[in-house]
Amino acid sequence: MEIDTLMEVETLIDAVGGVLIGAKSENFCFSSVSIDSRECVKKSLFVPLIGKVQNGHIYIKQALQNGASVVFVAKSELVEKKPEFENLSKEFNATFIAVENTMTALQNAAKRYVEQFPSLIKIGVTGSSGKTTTKEIIASVLSQKFSVITNAGNLNSETGLPLSVFKIKPEHEVGIFEMGMNRRGEIFEIASVLFPSIAVITNIGTAHIGILGTQDAIAEEKKNIFSNFNEHCVGFVPEKDKYTSFLQQVPKGRIKTYGIKSNKLIKSVFSSGLDGTVFEYNGVFIKFPVPGKHNFLNALAAISIAEYLHLSAQEIKKGLESVKPIFGRSQIYRGTKTLVHDCYNANPDSMENAITFCDDLEWKGKKIYVLGDMLELGEKSNLLHSELGIRVAKSKVDYTLFFGNEMKFAYDSCKNKKKCFYSDNILEISEELQSSVCNGDLVLLKASKGMALWRVAEALDIKLGGCE
Repeated sequence: MEIDTLMEVETLIDAVGGVLIGAKSENFCFSSVSIDSRECVKKSLFVPLIGKVQNGHIYIKQALQNGASVVFVAKSELVEKKPEFENLSKEFNATFIAVENTMTALQNAAKRYVEQFPSLIKIGVTGSSGKTTTKEIIASVLSQKFSVITNAGNLNSETGLPLSVFKIKPEHEVGIFEMGMNRRGEIFEIASVLFPSIAVITNIGTAHIGILGTQDAIAEEKKNIFSNFNEHCVGFVPEKDKYTSFLQQVPKGRIKTYGIKSNKLIKSVFSSGLDGTVFEYNGVFIKFPVPGKHNFLNALAAISIAEYLHLSAQEIKKGLESVKPIFGRSQIYRGTKTLVHDCYNANPDSMENAITFCDDLEWKGKKIYVLGDMLELGEKSNLLHSELGIRVAKSKVDYTLFFGNEMKFAYDSCKNKKKCFYSDNILEISEELQSSVCNGDLVLLKASKGMALWRVAEALDIKLGGCE
């Protein structure tokens, strides 16, 4: 079966401002895109990136051996390696295209690819926390009416989003893409790839404050998701955020608020604890299964977008009730002990959400919080961890286990006010948890992904991987 190419060679070269090295292959075609030579398959476009440690150009031959048929090459690499690239092009019958910057070329190629789908409704999602969950909620709801494509997991970066849009196919009616950032200007870059006509900001918190320095700078960066708006575009921002008014000030398009007060059709909201939230929407009762007030707010963002796209109350109900928790994000495991597994990511705001959620639960057994380092907080890390310790001391927790170098500051702020334990050794944390927990207890795991705090679940005889 012949595979259709994602883009014709002339279109691709024009998009990236490239120049052919030698001749194009006789049967030019690429049906996937990869920045990892190990993941290349037959008919892949390989984009070798140049980083601080690695130069992807050394893996071009491996990519070709794995099936790559098209390769981008940075012009700076041609000085010494042009004959080598010409020989590889002939040996593997592959098309080599020289570009100024391979990262920029990837983004420009992705932008041109998206332009091939003018009828696609493009939705962007960003914020300090809750991006992936909100994206998945929106997708669950909109899929009740449309054919939907999303970026897998949290492939939301300067490389992740461009790679994701190449998954768009003609049958897709809506594309929902999460946008994250690890440096100033990144949201603008990837918004310029997608050009969303609908965009939502979940919140403006302190995640990445170590990169941008201030919360004001974070707000400015997240607001760039609206940077390519025209008069027909619409954005959604939370009604109670500190930066709501600032986020609504855009030169083009409309920025609406979402929340309970902003939607008069939402009534009778009740927390079901670990089972989520029950509420009435437009005369229909909905059981939203993802627990926490913060996740309910994410659901309200999805409702606002669904209303804008004219979904019915029944379609919204079915979509919200079908949402499944994502690994490491508000997952509930029930057994002799109950585990709240929320350690995919962590920052001061998401820590506050997790602690508040667990504090609010009516619970007969003990509440044990296992908290690991919040990463990427920069110079303010010590202070923010110390403030977390003060917050824990005021919580309804019975016993707290602090894990990681930075959590020593939280422990020091908490130890004279609440029962707590500290270690930077995961085995010691696991052993302490195992010796402290009893049947009927509630355990919260919360940390940044890099801490791999999920490992202590073994101490509870709980196997992570799916929701029970």
